[in-house]
Amino acid sequence: MSRIVTVSAEQPNGLIANIQMGEQQFTIDESGINQGIDTGPTPYDYILSALGSCTVITLHMYAQRKQWPLQKAEVTLVHERVYAADCEHCDDNAAKISQITKKLKLVGELTHDQRLRLEIISSKCPVQKTLQAGIVIQTELLPA
Repeated sequence: MSRIVTVSAEQPNGLIANIQMGEQQFTIDESGINQGIDTGPTPYDYILSALGSCTVITLHMYAQRKQWPLQKAEVTLVHERVYAADCEHCDDNAAKISQITKKLKLVGELTHDQRLRLEIISSKCPVQKTLQAGIVIQTELLPA
């Protein structure tokens, strides 16, 4: 069952959002570059964190099931807006797509084949599948 997540932002600085997830509370803020005050991760930081944590958990679950000696899985992620391959010299910003680069570091006495298999498994985490498949978002306007 999915958790209910409630996010709110109030003035005077509507760029800081408060997140409530059960008993847990988080803050999201835009960086100073985007007129925020950088008091917490940005919305995209949370997306990268979700993808990264799902990736390393998936890798460890797979390695444990196979009884492979994976001691540590680390993933470094970067999100950027890049031009589509067929539009590298376009001036239109709408021609840009979101791209996440994942760099895996696998520590342990793993064989070359095990490392290659874990690289493939890293793309099978549920969050990555969801992001790549696309998401339908339904919006309902509630009364104040």
